[in-house]
Amino acid sequence: MTLEERARKIKLILMDVDGTLTNGTIFILPNGEETKAFNVRDGMGILMAKQAGLITGVISGKTSRTLLHRARRLRMDEVHEGIQDKKAVLEEILRRHQLKPHEVAYIGDDLGDLEVMRMVGLAAAVADAHPLVKQNCHYLCKSEGGRGAVREFIEFILTSQGKMEDIEAKVKHLLDPPGENINQ
Repeated sequence: MTLEERARKIKLILMDVDGTLTNGTIFILPNGEETKAFNVRDGMGILMAKQAGLITGVISGKTSRTLLHRARRLRMDEVHEGIQDKKAVLEEILRRHQLKPHEVAYIGDDLGDLEVMRMVGLAAAVADAHPLVKQNCHYLCKSEGGRGAVREFIEFILTSQGKMEDIEAKVKHLLDPPGENINQ
């Protein structure tokens, strides 16, 4: 089965957070709270997936108020933090949404992602992923974690599903509303 055939079946996109949605850097504030930085292009990709009718979510081994805030802003459907057994969470998500593993895409970067990656229909790794993760993916991103890899993967899925042109038109309409042009 080709990558495009795999991508056409996807209804749910799940992702790891640290090293995938972020570059893996954790900032520790003076009060001891941890925070992280997210890439706006990845966020736009997630919103594009939502516009296309796909379910989106994260499964993270860590917990973070920053992640909860970001996931809420991006209207993610599934947010699972502090997870040691990502496979069990995936199985629960599949049951709730009545999906089959081949209808799920997952993108990750490290050893904790391998079990889920081996279960899903379309597994991706960020460019700077652990070598074993790269060996076990279907799609290897050109972009590194936290630097547009999630967006790249989502655009591949949307293009394979023939939804990218509609999404581009919707985004263009949002960015260029009818009315007065301020540049004139």
